[in-house]
Parts: sequence; C-alpha cells; structure tokens
Amino acid sequence: MITEIEGIRVGHWTDLNAQTGCTVILFPQETIASGEIRGGAPATRDFALLDPNRLVDQINAVVLSGGSAFGLSACSGVMEFLEGENIGFNTSAGKVPIVVGLSLFDLANGSATVRPGHEEGKEAATVASSTTPLGRVGAGAGATVSKWRGKSFAVAGGLGGSTLREEDLIVSCLIAVNASGDIDFGEYPEKIRDGQFSFPSVNPFENTTIGVVATNAKLTKSECFLVSQSAHDGYARALFPAHTSGDGDAVVVAATGQVRAEVSTIRSLATLVVETAIKSIADK
Repeated sequence: MITEIEGIRVGHWTDLNAQTGCTVILFPQETIASGEIRGGAPATRDFALLDPNRLVDQINAVVLSGGSAFGLSACSGVMEFLEGENIGFNTSAGKVPIVVGLSLFDLANGSATVRPGHEEGKEAATVASSTTPLGRVGAGAGATVSKWRGKSFAVAGGLGGSTLREEDLIVSCLIAVNASGDIDFGEYPEKIRDGQFSFPSVNPFENTTIGVVATNAKLTKSECFLVSQSAHDGYARALFPAHTSGDGDAVVVAATGQVRAEVSTIRSLATLVVETAIKSIADK
C-alpha cells in the first residue's frame, strides 16, 4: 500500500451505480514532486507546475478521478479541505494548497451525467486514512481495459497498487488502470511473428491510466522527474499497446524525504512497482 510511507493518506469517493469515483492522495508537508505525461489525450489540472523548471517543488495532494475532464472539478473540494487544515504554499495572502488532478474517461459506463465534483473530492479528502481498498473503488470504479481491438473486447479495470522495498527505502504505486491496451499480452509477439495477427483499425480514445509513485527517499524535483520517466517504462512492460493517442497516460512521482537512496535504484524500482501495480488488476 502507498500508505506504508509515513504521512501519506488516501481517501475515496465511489458511486458503484454510476460506475465512477475519485481517489485523493494526501502527502505530508515538504513532499517534493514531479511527473510526466506520455499519452496523447490527457485530462489534467496544474500538471504543468510539476515541470522541474517551475517555481513550486512541493505538493500537497493528487486527485485521481473518473468523469473525464469534468472530474477535474473534484480538485477544488480537496483545496477547500486543505485550506481548512491550513496546508499549502506560503504566499503574502495566505497558503495556497498545491493539488494536481488527473482524470480518466469512464463516461461510457454507468451514468455519463454523474461525475466526481467539488463535494465528492472534499468527501474523499475528509475520509482519507492510512488504509485503502483496491479494485473497483474510487477512480477505478468505472475503469476498463482491452479496448484497442474494439469495445466488445473490454473487461474491467480498476485501482491497482504495489510496494517494493530495498532495506529502508520504500517505492510504492497507486494507479487507476483504464487502458485501451491489454494487461495480459504475452500472445501477441508470437502471433505477429507468425503472421497470425493483424492490427485492428479501431482508434479508441476513451481511456487513460493515471497514477502516483511515492517514495520515502529524499529527491530533488529534477530527480522526481527522472523517476517518472522510469515509471512510464512500467506502463510499457504491463500494457500493450501503451501510451496511445487515445490514452492520457500520466504519472506523478512524490518523494517524502525520509531516507537517502541512489536515484538509479529508485528508478529501477519505479519501473517494477508500476508494472506490478497495473498487473495486479488482472488478478482481481
């Protein structure tokens, strides 16, 4: 669980009838973060501030949500919650919470008119704790995978998680898997080589896999960015195809700064933990 890292809490709002929801990850103060987008159809809020060249290097929360771009409004509720807790970036006019939002497309499942919003985001933040369920919950409630061959091939996705350790170092991933690609794709290379498979003409665009990789390591913002690049390697190891023009694949890497570790080690663990977290969906 990502909450094995000291100070991280996770909360969900879920509507199983509408098959949508949101997941809020709250970080301890002075958590450093960066991230990268590799999919062609992202829905994000304030992701640009994660660029290593931007001023703010700390983050207070990440919101993973269903509802496509509509679901980004859940971030305002999380900001209200954090403002009430006096948490945020110091300015001359008070603290401004730093909340990054990532959304996936689940509008074709359940109800397209029910989406996470301000109140739902605030509720998820309010109930955040050190334990979190996985599967069809929060941002994973309406997620599906395997749509690249056509919607008739779609199967349930969900919220996956995994944690790896190297002595005192912890690297963990929480990820909402709503990919156009397949998780179990071992058959394709052989079929392609043998001429038994033709790529479909389907161009799916209602997808996106979004997640957070957290570590208790001490990293700079630029180092977090490097780790996010390796995290995307985990996407490619777990999904086929990955990072398509119809996926808004994005990942945030957050470092709480409690232990020292080699960046190369963290990057390797990030690749593996993302791969494992995505593949955990297929086991549910």
